[in-house]
Amino acid sequence: MKTELLDLYTDYLISSFSQSTATGLSRLLDGAYTHDRITNFLAESHLTSKELWQLVKKDIRKIESD
Repeated sequence: MKTELLDLYTDYLISSFSQSTATGLSRLLDGAYTHDRITNFLAESHLTSKELWQLVKKDIRKIESD
């Protein structure tokens, strides 16, 4: 899984005030990631609960300890 693209996409969704699209993200990134690459990433990305936990565990533990 490409965590860089996942991070960019989730940040884009969180910060968007209007409709969020793969085309919009591609434009925002000046074409660094094409619409097709983003769409393919979303279509192919299937996280198991274990994989999701591994991605967020560090942040969750940090928040819990604060």
